[in-house]
Amino acid sequence: MTSLPPARRFDWSNLGLRIASAVVLVPGALFATWIGGWVFLVVIAVAVALLSIEWGGMSAPYAPVRVSLAVTVAVLSAVFLAHQDHFGLAWLAMVVGAAAAALVARGVAERPADAAFGVLYIAPACICLVWLRDTDHTMSAQGHWWTLMLFAVTWAADIGAFAVGSTLKGPKLWPRFSPNKTWSGFIGGLAAAMATGTLMSAWSVFQLNLAAAALIGLLVGLATMAGDLWESAIKRRFGVKDSGDLIPGHGGLLDRVDGLMFAVVVMSAARLVNHWGWGH
Repeated sequence: MTSLPPARRFDWSNLGLRIASAVVLVPGALFATWIGGWVFLVVIAVAVALLSIEWGGMSAPYAPVRVSLAVTVAVLSAVFLAHQDHFGLAWLAMVVGAAAAALVARGVAERPADAAFGVLYIAPACICLVWLRDTDHTMSAQGHWWTLMLFAVTWAADIGAFAVGSTLKGPKLWPRFSPNKTWSGFIGGLAAAMATGTLMSAWSVFQLNLAAAALIGLLVGLATMAGDLWESAIKRRFGVKDSGDLIPGHGGLLDRVDGLMFAVVVMSAARLVNHWGWGH
């Protein structure tokens, strides 16, 4: 495997830059989530375009623009269908779009499987995010609360892992793909995620008991860590140290939302089973 320069380290030296980036990005994400509607859709659409550009840059070095455009169109088609509550068609559009992206990549001498995977990697998180927020219309007007809980638990997992791992250090979690992550950070992130999920249960709007909220925090925390590690493995495969340089202190947008992309799927599943009566 090709030896890469070390990725941006999550240490205290770039903490100020990371905080500054968060101060700029977090209020916008929270505002769009609270407002919902076309504002939320626009934010997702912009994120899809940026993620697709980063994916094309990593996976298609000879024709990044065409592959990025194919992935963008495929994912946005699914997102717009989901926004119109056509979720069955949205999942179908994702599969068709992945096949179309593969054909585009093949036509420009890039790897079809990588282009298709880009669609299958980005689209499920976006569809689930639209569904989770849009449950305002179908599940007792709680969609925005569950989406905020998603952000809170995911961010808590990231911050907990960063703070504990940077302070305690210790044995590496998966040195082959992510040499900066430690077991101490992993445990700290899960503890922070569980604590945040438990605290969220104090709001009666969630209709969650303490045990259910803690379990959701744990599962979403695990998904966050898994998404982060998965993206590290992907970057190693493509021979890049960061997905981009869009966000100071973080790298690309994919570097920032890698955990969220897995976490939103788990949170959506938790929201669904809670609607069916579990965890009350």
